[in-house]
Amino acid sequence: MFLQSDILARVGVPHAFTTRRGGVSSPPFDSLNFGNPGELPANIPRDPKANIERNFRLVLLGLACEARRLEQVHQVHGPGVVVFRRDDDQRDALTNTVGDTPSEINWGDTKADAIVTDDPTRTVAVRVSDCCPILLASSDGRVVAAVHAGWRGVISGVAQAAIVAMKQLGATSILAAIGPCISVDHFEVGPEVADEFRRTFGSGTSIVRCGVGDRSFVDLKESLRAQLRGCGIIAIDVLPHCTVRDADLFFSHRREQGVTGRMIGVIGPRS
Repeated sequence: MFLQSDILARVGVPHAFTTRRGGVSSPPFDSLNFGNPGELPANIPRDPKANIERNFRLVLLGLACEARRLEQVHQVHGPGVVVFRRDDDQRDALTNTVGDTPSEINWGDTKADAIVTDDPTRTVAVRVSDCCPILLASSDGRVVAAVHAGWRGVISGVAQAAIVAMKQLGATSILAAIGPCISVDHFEVGPEVADEFRRTFGSGTSIVRCGVGDRSFVDLKESLRAQLRGCGIIAIDVLPHCTVRDADLFFSHRREQGVTGRMIGVIGPRS
């Protein structure tokens, strides 16, 4: 159902990078799906919200976090960060119940691409299909973050913004895990995107590789690792999977031309 980071596991924070396996959704969202693409054609039925709820709860149960509130945001491919503090009593989300264990799901109306919390009664999650999920934790497991980073997120510095927010909550030493996303071999881009990466990382950066004609290939994982290192983070776990290549494990917006589901990266502070 999900993958985990050795680095984050040693800190004791509940976390997961989900695969597409182990859920209740039907094709083309089979089976552990967490969202419907906005550009889904009218002739393809959307995955019912009840299925997505159940999938969330299956993962929370697998992490022993079924009693925690789950926080999400409306992702917009920018640098915005939302912070949920331990003493924040905000409870404006839809409340549901699974069995005898109450839990809440915030479906995410606030526009942002990173969520930070020090509240052990919460988990935070971002949705991805080819973009990169990044999970961060302080070395004591008290402060965590979930970050959604596509190429626009990298260029706008969303990972760095999340780290700043974590430090404002008291995090000093921070650990990171870069989850499954589109690999460099499949992330072919035009000159306008390649130029943005060269502007950000230097004209001779190995993050951008030459393709045919004016096309290039961008290494999303390596660009994020470079940014994390630039923030002083040394302990970085990079999962090797590719969402486009590994079709049996992951949804992929690019491979399926938009008709596909969503995975999540989810994390919570140590209890």
